[in-house]
Amino acid sequence: TSNPAIFEKAIGGSSDYDESIHAQVSSGVGDPKSIFEHLAIDDIQRGADVLRGVYDDSERSDGFVSLEVSPYLAYDTEATIEEARRLWRAVDRPNLMIKVPATPEGMPAIEALIADGINVNVTLLFSLESYSAVAEAYMRGLEALRERGGDLHGVSSVASFFVSRIDAAVDKKVAEALEADPSPERRKQIEGLEAKVAIASARLAYAHFEGLLESTRWKTLAEHGALPQRVLWASTGTKSPDLPKTLYVESLVGKLTVNTVPAATFDAYKAEGNPSDVLGTERDVWIAESRGVLESLAEVGIDLDEITAELLDKGAQLFCDAFDKLLAAVADKRTTILEGHLGRQSAQLGDYAGEVQSALDEWRIGGKVRRLWSRDASLWSDGDEASWLGWLDALASSESNATVLADIAERARREDVEHVVVMGMGGSSLCPDVLSRTFGPGEGYPEVLVLDSTVPSQVAAVEAKIDPARTLFIVPSKSGGTIEPNSFKAYFWARMESEIADNHEQGEEGAPGSRFVAITDPGTKLDQLANEEGFSAIAHGDPTIGGRFSALSVFGMLPASALGIDLEDFLARTRLMIDSCGAFVPPASNPGVRLGIILGTLARQGRDKLTLVASPGIASLGAWLEQLIAESTGKQSRGIVPVDGETLTLPGAYGRDRLFVQLCLAGEESPEEESALTALEEAGHPVVRIRIEDARDIGQEFFRWEIATAVTGAILEINPFDQPDVEAAKIEARGLMQSYEEKGSLPKETPFLEESGLALYADERNAGALGEGDLTARLRAHIARIAPGDYFAINAYVEMNEEHDEELQQLRHAVRDHARVATTLGYGPRFLHST
Repeated sequence: TSNPAIFEKAIGGSSDYDESIHAQVSSGVGDPKSIFEHLAIDDIQRGADVLRGVYDDSERSDGFVSLEVSPYLAYDTEATIEEARRLWRAVDRPNLMIKVPATPEGMPAIEALIADGINVNVTLLFSLESYSAVAEAYMRGLEALRERGGDLHGVSSVASFFVSRIDAAVDKKVAEALEADPSPERRKQIEGLEAKVAIASARLAYAHFEGLLESTRWKTLAEHGALPQRVLWASTGTKSPDLPKTLYVESLVGKLTVNTVPAATFDAYKAEGNPSDVLGTERDVWIAESRGVLESLAEVGIDLDEITAELLDKGAQLFCDAFDKLLAAVADKRTTILEGHLGRQSAQLGDYAGEVQSALDEWRIGGKVRRLWSRDASLWSDGDEASWLGWLDALASSESNATVLADIAERARREDVEHVVVMGMGGSSLCPDVLSRTFGPGEGYPEVLVLDSTVPSQVAAVEAKIDPARTLFIVPSKSGGTIEPNSFKAYFWARMESEIADNHEQGEEGAPGSRFVAITDPGTKLDQLANEEGFSAIAHGDPTIGGRFSALSVFGMLPASALGIDLEDFLARTRLMIDSCGAFVPPASNPGVRLGIILGTLARQGRDKLTLVASPGIASLGAWLEQLIAESTGKQSRGIVPVDGETLTLPGAYGRDRLFVQLCLAGEESPEEESALTALEEAGHPVVRIRIEDARDIGQEFFRWEIATAVTGAILEINPFDQPDVEAAKIEARGLMQSYEEKGSLPKETPFLEESGLALYADERNAGALGEGDLTARLRAHIARIAPGDYFAINAYVEMNEEHDEELQQLRHAVRDHARVATTLGYGPRFLHST
């Protein structure tokens, strides 16, 4: 027999399987569950082959090897049937038994599998009622197989009745009853029950088995070759040192039984055992005694049905716990093998380590990683979350657009393309910006510029760098109706028409559409417009992927193609992280889930200012993370404020609301930065370190953080996939635009102070809070309003350039060092779509 605990000891407790795991990883098997299955199937096949002679000589009665369906499926009938059939085909041995738990959901699965001609080892049987249901399922399955004309003699089954666990649970109840009522009468009534109930239950199950064999129904099946479903005694080592080690062996010897004897019990039985057909003699006597034991148990108020139901649930959970531990062992060995190919993650959490560990345990026990991958909306707000989880399969979106991605890569290399301009906002532009800044153009490919600000000076700055007639314009908009990319498109379309008119170009090649590419969801206004105006290419996104989760979809990968990035290599590297964060990787070994649990747990403890410390080669990743985290978690008066671009300083400049995350590209390690992070740890600040081995692995970070953000949303009990505040801002903007169209002007606003070329605006409440005085006094009053836990945000509607960056960074750091609060720096209007 095999089970998760046995395999965990073998795989996790030795190096015997390391070579095989290495071979699986090298061949591209990435999911720890799949790796385990390859190992298990090989072991089971070998074991079955060793015992094949026994199987043949005993005419299919003995010589079986058991393989368990995933314990995660114990309460899912259809999934159990599907997995059992798959494993049966994969092992492909007639002396295999598929192990299925005796849960209520397992009963119909047992019947269906027997009807398929699949051998079944029914496990986790604790009660006579459950045994009766299992026996009925076996009979019904055989009858269905017979009706189909199947070979009944080719099907075998055992019903595994767990023995000692019953006594352990009952004896605990007995002890509690004696403690509640220690009177001599009560003691005399109860003490006789100790170490008696398990054997009584097992013997009555065997009596039921014998009764079935005498029934006309069974004899009919036997005439057609059916084999009895043998009773198997499991958990037959004694738990109490006061009991004979061979108690559960000697008491349950009988025809057509199997006893899985632990090694220590087997040694004791060889030395002391007295084999005899106990169940074949004085049958009426032991049946009467067994019934008397159970009647006495009920009389003293101990509910055996309640105990066995708890044992079933606990047994199923213990198998899940063992499977978690097994998969964690495989995942950890896989991570070791992938050293240098997978971004490493570590954390120093100080006083918060216990809280995080509790959350990791809760997620593991609750199967929440599997629930996330199965799109279970109840993990979050039980709203429409299931409709927005297409990013879990984002690579499929890129694969479905493989032709257009290849065409764009070829198009970008043409001599008449000097620049590619991506004109988007928020999620549709931030990933291309990261890729462009991180990699630059590949050899023979044009520079890719990202325009995501409608500040006129920013548009003019991009326009000054390009020749529109030699530029490929990419218009990404998931909804197809976002005002900023539509405005960009209209502006540069007009420029192209002007260029064409000036140069008197004719024909299709001279049409503006030949220079435009659209990325949008199917059927949007942009999709319709691109078709009508003859865009050179249209790539369709997946409607189930939200904008900020779209990095690995066509919204990120089409600009990547224009940069000349090797997408096959890029996505293969990313796949390593996807598999590491998969449904069957337990939370503690799952980098994305573990990170999300840290973020969410610490945010609930007040550490809600996530301070990102990125090395120069991947610094642009911070802006992408800023939107992903802020827009996903910031709602319902809760969330996480991402802080990107602050330089590290002494611990005294930081409040108790910080969590620091370092993103370090290999080769860019900084002793000064490491010293600063160590000082922060010593001062009690939690620090997470992520080391990225190669810039080409940045796709791994996209997925790690997407998973982490989804998990954080679950911990904060929000929907991380909607964006109510962004929508609110859009509604306000549309209202202002409508007012302008109707009245020819925007609503008049009056500054409450003008001085030295500066004008200060605020609503009446905030203006009043600043008191009287000159510009210096008002600004001082404003800064003085900052309280612990606040953050100071600069949203600058100016061109994004180094000069402005330098001045604004000085400003934010001055406020941080003075007020000891987090600061953010964003450029308008992109911050509306980001933070």
